[in-house]
Amino acid sequence: MARIVVIGGGIAGTAAALALHKAGHEPTVHEAHPESDEDIGAFMTLASNGMRALAGFDAARTVAGVGFDVTRMNVLDAAGAELASVPLGEHDRPLARYRCLRRAQLAAVLRAEARRRGIALRHAARLTGVTETDGAVTARFADGSTADGELLVGADGLRSTVRTWLDPHGPGPAYAGQRVFYGYSDAAPRPAPAPGLITMVRGSAAAFGYLVPPVGRTHWFARVPGPPLAAGERADTAPARWRALLEPLLRPDRTPCADIVAGTGDDLMVTDALHLPPGGRWRSRRTVLIGDAAHAASPATGQGASMALEDALVLAKALRDAPDTDAALARYEHHRRPRTEQNTATSARLTAARPSGDSRTSEDTRRAADGGADEALLRLLDWDTPL
Repeated sequence: MARIVVIGGGIAGTAAALALHKAGHEPTVHEAHPESDEDIGAFMTLASNGMRALAGFDAARTVAGVGFDVTRMNVLDAAGAELASVPLGEHDRPLARYRCLRRAQLAAVLRAEARRRGIALRHAARLTGVTETDGAVTARFADGSTADGELLVGADGLRSTVRTWLDPHGPGPAYAGQRVFYGYSDAAPRPAPAPGLITMVRGSAAAFGYLVPPVGRTHWFARVPGPPLAAGERADTAPARWRALLEPLLRPDRTPCADIVAGTGDDLMVTDALHLPPGGRWRSRRTVLIGDAAHAASPATGQGASMALEDALVLAKALRDAPDTDAALARYEHHRRPRTEQNTATSARLTAARPSGDSRTSEDTRRAADGGADEALLRLLDWDTPL
């Protein structure tokens, strides 16, 4: 049993702790934010590959208890014509179906499961430094405390402190060329969509998506090309102002998108789409990065959380199966870097494409919809299959 220090108590870090605990290790999770960190309310779709990864460390059933199933995707053009209608992922397997839920819900469910399994989670622990030796690693925190272990896992997100220490001259977060809007609307599209359907719209000025849950308001997002937000703009701009800017971009199209936005009140958020250019360092002797800290993609493929869950499972399997830590980290990177870099490239193409799209955009959208699943990936995500 190895003592493992996990930095970051979000989705990636808590999932890693669950997987490492199943592999027989003793993880402790250290999160910079206080226990009552703010839920900004953004939703996400967790793909079938992410649900497969959760099943590997026995958390899929718990996560399936929140949010709602998404089993099919329609793609419309600006005129409202259907371009494609495809099933999503493993729609015939209840615990592997796409799941729509709020990011904070997923993080909360994983943290509750970690506590149930006796995994220590410490909040308000802001990392300030890392010291490595051949046999151990020490994390130092702003309150003067420290944590020692045989391995440190950096799961502290796009602006990772661990990555800055590990790779001070490596790439940092970059603007991906789009603003992303999220909202919840009282306006439901007509005709009413089938249960479990996500509709993607290639509008003339924005890429738009919406889902209607079994109970509750229409969930929607829009990706709009343009400059990044100015300093303080997100905090200083009221939801009504964002709505007034977005709705006219959608109104010329013959789709429900403008009416959905018009029916949105204060539950409207906007953020910059960011990504982490590939090529950075992932590991040292006793430190390794996972999730957005290692390979953040722009949100166009919707695979960010699922990739982080895959990381957690594969890292735990590598540590279980390899003869030593160095070999385990090399095996983890061997399996994860090509797949995550492919996702980053696909997401970049979708982000850069004109909203109306073309044939390559169609293929990228289809591949993003199924998570790129194949037999090799299914074996990788099977806990009982050696790595």
